[in-house]
Amino acid sequence: MASKLAGIPITMLGCDLREVDLAIALVGLGVDLRLVGYPKQGVLKKALHFQLAKDAVRESRAVIAPMSNTDAAGLIHSRMDDEQGNPIDLAEVIPLVKAKTPLLIGVAKPVIKGLATQYGLLLLEMAEIDEIAILNSIPTAEGAIQVAMENTTFTIHNSRCLVLGLGRCGTTLVQALVALGAKVTVGSRSSKDLARAVALNAEPLSLPNLPLRPDFDVIFNTIPAMVLPRSYLRLLEQQTLIIDIASGPGGTDFIAAEQLGIMAIHALSLPGKVAPKTAGEILVHTIPHLLEKLLGEEHYDFER
Repeated sequence: MASKLAGIPITMLGCDLREVDLAIALVGLGVDLRLVGYPKQGVLKKALHFQLAKDAVRESRAVIAPMSNTDAAGLIHSRMDDEQGNPIDLAEVIPLVKAKTPLLIGVAKPVIKGLATQYGLLLLEMAEIDEIAILNSIPTAEGAIQVAMENTTFTIHNSRCLVLGLGRCGTTLVQALVALGAKVTVGSRSSKDLARAVALNAEPLSLPNLPLRPDFDVIFNTIPAMVLPRSYLRLLEQQTLIIDIASGPGGTDFIAAEQLGIMAIHALSLPGKVAPKTAGEILVHTIPHLLEKLLGEEHYDFER
């Protein structure tokens, strides 16, 4: 049975190994695939490769940007072709895309959200899709713990760990840390999350009380808001390690941490860095089915 995506023009802009695996899968499904920033090797030789993103998106029924997102200005820096170092300007491309076209990206910066709304695109943040986010929380948690192990002189077992936020990544991270024998505290404003922390064998800590607890060996932040300001950082021991996995700009005053001599690492896009094969499999498992639903004729008319 032929794929429902066969012959449909889809553009992918920028990549790491995760998107390369997805591109290979889409070629296998017969997609009329247009690529910018991809290696011209193996199966991907069958796709159309473009130097300019504005040429690649013309007549495309869907546009896929990387899970690693853009910078604040809308520039995609992730690419694996000979033009590395030459960013793809997604903000410049969006006005050229037909209204109602799905635009998939890991997490959209404000400039991308604004332009997608202005030009009537269907914006989907892949990192917020439950199936992807929950599965991605596993390599994210493992990667965060790997970063902690690489930057400490003690074991995770019996260490005092604080996890800020108990969303999908925070929950998986707490479970992994507890399994390793860490003494885990969960910081949150949500009474529901604090109750769940107890169920996960962690100690609950209401965020307003955070200044009363500067006694942690490792702090993992998952909250994309300023929760670790200078006023709290100055209470910490200098050997405390902070690993912030929240999307940019994170929840840590990194300048203050550096000035205070505290190591604070903004560990972004961990699935693609520590487990690209698994992260790629997650996209291959989810995105083609999502595209089939989005591009069904019964859902969208792509004529202006």
